[in-house]
Amino acid sequence: QAPLVESGGGLVQPGGSLNLSCTASRKMSIISGMGWFRQAPGKQRELIARIIRDGTTGYADSVAGRFTISRDIAKNTVFLQMNSLKPEDTAVYYCNTPVPLRNYWGQGTQVTVSS
Repeated sequence: QAPLVESGGGLVQPGGSLNLSCTASRKMSIISGMGWFRQAPGKQRELIARIIRDGTTGYADSVAGRFTISRDIAKNTVFLQMNSLKPEDTAVYYCNTPVPLRNYWGQGTQVTVSS
């Protein structure tokens, strides 16, 4: 089983919402901290949201106020609720630890925001 599996992406119109999920295998626990990253075509992968051990969250300026990261420790799953989506949010979204573990990148989930 892959260490991290992302899901929930899709095609959505501007202003719409999506809720992404990231489920970690039994090999790792999300409790230490997790992050959501995204990579748009032609751009570098960037960290956009993180949640650390005590539950404190942090966001990149580009998504603050629109995206919310949360977790269900019992299910070893992290979520990213994305509201007020914009075309510039189009990217492949990944989860990993905030300082990413190279061998833990999953396939990601594609989010496309377009009318």
